Amino acid sequence: MNLRVMEKEDLPLYAEWLNNPDFYGKYDELDQSSRTEIVKIYEDSPPETGRFFIEKKDGTKIGVINHSKAEDALEIGFTIVPSERDKGYCSEALKIMVDYLFLSKEIVRLQARTDARNLSSKRVLEKADFKKEGVIRKAAFIRGERRDLFLYSILREEWKAPKILTKTLSK
Repeated sequence: MNLRVMEKEDLPLYAEWLNNPDFYGKYDELDQSSRTEIVKIYEDSPPETGRFFIEKKDGTKIGVINHSKAEDALEIGFTIVPSERDKGYCSEALKIMVDYLFLSKEIVRLQARTDARNLSSKRVLEKADFKKEGVIRKAAFIRGERRDLFLYSILREEWKAPKILTKTLSK
């Protein structure tokens, strides 16, 4: 699997996914945005924001992973199309993203938030050596109710060395 930077011409597919309630599933907020709004968000994003497609080796787009500025950290988010979940793609994509960010940016900390009930995302984060820091109580309004989020992070000194990226580059 590969990560590929999202380009402006990719935005129609991205808009389709974002407007499909099944794409983000039952653990994320419902958000409907027009293609025009999504293009504006894309164009107005700060430079430390990165959006990538998760692709199979044959180029089939199966998900997204992104990072954005969050206080003194970069925050990572990810999702996979429902038909490709539980196959290890998110775990591999997150490890690649962690390697990429620690190798290319002068940052100390990466973090991610997930619905406290989302066992799959918790597993993905823990496989990439993220540590659970705590609960952000009633921090998200998801599917008609306030929900707790778990905050996870990984520090540069916990990461130590690339897990996947250098292996991928050396092949």
